[in-house]
Amino acid sequence: MTKINRDQSVPHPIRGDEGATDFGPRNMERDKQNPNMHVPPETDNGTLDNMKFSYSDTHVRIEHGGWSREITERELPISKTIAGVNMRLKPGGIREMHWHKEAEWAFVINGSVRITSIDENGKVYNDDLHANDLWYFPPGIPHALKGLGEGVEFLLVFDDGGFSENSTFAITDWFAHTPKDVLAKNFDMPESYFDDFPDGEKYMFQGELPGTLNEDIVQDHHGEVPNPFAFSIKDQAPIDTSGGKAWIADSNHFKASKTIAAVLVEVEPGGMRELHWHPNTDEWQYYIQGEAKMTVFAAEGHARTFNYQAGDVGYVPFAMGHYVENIGDTTLRFLEMFKSDHFADISLNQWMALTSPQLLKEHMPVDDDFINEKLYKDKRPNVKPSNQ
Repeated sequence: MTKINRDQSVPHPIRGDEGATDFGPRNMERDKQNPNMHVPPETDNGTLDNMKFSYSDTHVRIEHGGWSREITERELPISKTIAGVNMRLKPGGIREMHWHKEAEWAFVINGSVRITSIDENGKVYNDDLHANDLWYFPPGIPHALKGLGEGVEFLLVFDDGGFSENSTFAITDWFAHTPKDVLAKNFDMPESYFDDFPDGEKYMFQGELPGTLNEDIVQDHHGEVPNPFAFSIKDQAPIDTSGGKAWIADSNHFKASKTIAAVLVEVEPGGMRELHWHPNTDEWQYYIQGEAKMTVFAAEGHARTFNYQAGDVGYVPFAMGHYVENIGDTTLRFLEMFKSDHFADISLNQWMALTSPQLLKEHMPVDDDFINEKLYKDKRPNVKPSNQ
């Protein structure tokens, strides 16, 4: 395959003696960001759905307390199982008290946030979370978020691709659409008491910085939830290989997270997340740092390569083979997300290593050195240098 010069000032769709210059009009910055899409590898073939969308191309909802933007099935039609929301709260910024029909999983990108919630038994969970911390609220569990310190930015993941942040059940929205006589009867107050309540959803607004966590906890409750709604993914030992690291957070580790499993992956320059597939569900990806290349193999001779940068979302349909390679000069960090209670993958290397050498040789011209020295049995999920 002809090497693509990613530093060329004017890239053109040319591979060897194939292709031709592009006279334009062109979005040059996009072309430079997508070298393997602008000049696909020779191994790409057929027509596959788009598996990339950038948060830079989304509509931003700007409010007094911060902002939010989402990538759902509307923006990325192939994403049937998961939707994602990128949100920022200023110091004291509040995502109002609300709940969803879908489960909510979150990853704190930077900053700090206070989460508050109760479950159906009146048990509470309040906590202050920081970078690399996670939270998970089951469907129907009410909660609120408040920015601390310098504020917070985080990724929200929902277990339904058709989800939208604009269709949550908000406390102010409910009050605004309940007759005053009903409110008066429910709270044993005069109707006039509710005259100055908000006339609609507040969604996100500016509040005051809270005091300590203990000061914020109402004492008259029925104890804490049996499984904490928060989890620090980097508190556990990673899967550590020569090309990078991976931290798994599924219901085996994060007990509350029953419908969403995740892996935080770090790949060093020149390394790759090896050839593999997932036997249980689709994969939704969020790129936090660095530059990546991924080729998705869809059977029937179909394959397509995509480029990703920080802030992009990737997607791999159920059972399709793929890899993720770090093509930049800094550590690649990304999340693998799954609508499942557990993480599962099958490594191509591992499958071949656990198959009869004779059977392998009947399929392809491999020799004993390749089988004995290049196939690995014990790395899962495996991240290893691309030259192995």
